[in-house]
Formats: sequence, structure tokens, C-alpha cells
Amino acid sequence: MARIRFLHVADLHLDSPFKGISSIAKNRWKDIRESTFQAFQNIIKYAIESKPDFVLIVGDIYDGENRSLRAQHLFQKGMEALEADNIPVFICYGNHDHLSGNWARFQLPSNVYVFDEKVETRTLQLTDGLVHITGFSYKERHIQEPMHSFYPVAKAGEIHIGMLHGSVEGNNEHDVYAPFRKNDLIEKGYHYWALGHIHKRQLIHSEPPIVYPGNTQSRHRNEKGVKGFYDVSLINNQADLQFIPSSAFIYEELSIDCSDMIHANELIEFIQNELIRYSQIHGSAIIELTLNGITEDTVELLQSTNIADWLSLIQESLELANIFLIVKDLHITSPIEQSTESAMLLSALSNWDTSEWKLALKELYQHTKGSRYLQPIDHNFIEEVLKEADLIVSKAITRGNNN
Repeated sequence: MARIRFLHVADLHLDSPFKGISSIAKNRWKDIRESTFQAFQNIIKYAIESKPDFVLIVGDIYDGENRSLRAQHLFQKGMEALEADNIPVFICYGNHDHLSGNWARFQLPSNVYVFDEKVETRTLQLTDGLVHITGFSYKERHIQEPMHSFYPVAKAGEIHIGMLHGSVEGNNEHDVYAPFRKNDLIEKGYHYWALGHIHKRQLIHSEPPIVYPGNTQSRHRNEKGVKGFYDVSLINNQADLQFIPSSAFIYEELSIDCSDMIHANELIEFIQNELIRYSQIHGSAIIELTLNGITEDTVELLQSTNIADWLSLIQESLELANIFLIVKDLHITSPIEQSTESAMLLSALSNWDTSEWKLALKELYQHTKGSRYLQPIDHNFIEEVLKEADLIVSKAITRGNNN
């Protein structure tokens, strides 16, 4: 088999409304809101420079079913740029940008093929042979049917690639749409399965590759780390996958050891230097910062002033250094161990299943006006609440021991 090379992209979520940025200085909001667009531009630039045989975009190009005019226009321009370099693009729409939405239609250029609501196969003639690409677009937001069952079995001696925006059957960490089992996809005999929908990069299977590239730009604290897409080469039935970062910035947690810090000026300078060093290595980021190794003297120093003031001062020093690094939250690890009672409380909460959380929060989530602003009670929600509870308990113990 000759060498075939393509880009596997998914979950652009163009024009996504970012969550949890209210505490961030307003002069940074524009940079954050533009980041999904910047990530898309990074993908287009990479494609033009590297010249793949084709590009696959596997669902959720847009964040909402009523695609914004600006997002569509930017996407259109990106597709036109690829057309000018004769790069074919195959796209399917997912649960966020399904076909039943209401939006102003754009006529995509001739190099772009959009899969319809029914599973179909398109054949692409390349210099080194034929490639069969199979996929579908979501007709509506909730697709519960196992759509992979409609994908044809691969023909011997020919290259087959499946595009599927969906999730592994039984996955309880994400909404399950177009469910599949790993063996169901393997049995089709395809050379590569290009997946979308799950925002965490992961390799479900290696031979053949069944791959989630993750989304192209982090949008909140639960989407930590570098985001991007895959540059894939198929050579003699073997796949070579190269992950390519596309993020305009990343969300990340950072812990700094602040042992033996007892004066405000040395603590501020130390934190600033550590953050600048992080930025030089990792680039732009929104950080949740935790100060570890805190002695009782340092606790006293920190508690003599409001934490918000410390956070503001740290951010100001970063802006003077002219780097895009935002410290969204500042946590302090107390040197005082949890009491038996608090440990038991946190242990009990961590053992609750989803139904117990829903029962405990039932009245809050049934509020007629406020419920629409609440995050769904899922794995990410529970993890976040437990983390916040641990911090609250730690702070309460620290205050109690200092009184």
C-alpha cells in the first residue's frame, strides 16, 4: 500500500461561550473568546504548510445548532484557503451543530464534502490509489442509534476510513450518542477510525487505530492540557500518528513549593519567577495555582491579607512581564492535617453515585429560574465539587486552629 497522509480534526466548537471566566480581568476576555478561532487558524496554517492528501473534521465544528454568522464566515474562509492548495476536506456535523438547526447557509467551496444524515461512503482518487471514507452527520441533537451498524464492511485490498462522532457504549463520563463498542468497529476491517465527540485525547485501539484527537482548544477548567489534532500516515497497513498542538492557550494546574517563605516580597518574587519560567516552556495558559510546602509562618503571612489581593498582585506582575498567563484561582495547601470528622465527611461524599448527588441537589436543580445556569451533574461536576469541598474544609480547619 502506498503512503496516504491526512489530518484528523474534531470538536472545533467555534465561537464557544467560555465558562468560569468571570473572575478574569476584562482586558483578557477578548483573547479568550477568540481562542477557538485562533486554534482553527493554526490548523489551516499547518495544513497549507504540510500539504496532507486530505483533511477529516469529525463533528461539532460549531458550538451551537444556530451557528453564528461570524463562525461560519471564518470557517468558509479556511475552507477556501485549503481549496486554493487543492486539499480536499470531508466533514460531518455532530450533536452540537446538527442539521436541524436554524442558521444562514453558506456555500462551501468545491473541495469540501459534507456527509448527510444517512451513512454514506465517498471515494477519493489519490495519486497512490483509492481511499474510501465513510461517515454521516447528525440529523438532530440526540442520536441514540448505533450508527456504526450501517457502515459497510471494508473491501479486501482497498483503504477504508470511518468518521464517527459518537461514544463508547456504557461511558458514563459524557453524554452517550451514536454508541459503539470497540470490537464493533474492529470487525468492519477499516484501516483507521476517526472519532469525535469526546474532548479528551485518547487511543481506543492501536491496530487498527480507533482515535479521539480531543477538541482543538480548551474552554474551561475540565479541559486541561494541550489540545490539537492528529497528522496521520498510513503506510503498508501501518499507521503513524503525530499529535499537533493547536491551542491558543491551555488550562492547567500548577503547584509551587513555597517552603521557608516568610516575607511578602520574597514570596511574590518567587511565585512570579516560577510562573514566568512555566510560560517560557508551555506558552500561554490559564492556571489554577496551588502553593505547597506552606509553613505556619507563611500561612500567617497569607492570611494577613485577602487572598483576592494576592491574586490581583500576582496577575499584575505577570502583565508587567508582558506574557499571556492568567492565574484564575489561588489555593493554599495547609500544613495542618484534616480532622477525623472532615476526612469521614469527604470520604462519604466521594462514595456517592450520581443518583445520590441528584437527590441531595434536587431542590436547587428544580428552581424555575436558576436551574438553567447550573452545570449538569456528571463525573466532571462531582470531581469539581469534591475538590472545592476539600479546600473549604482545609481553610476552616486552618482558621479554627489559628483562633
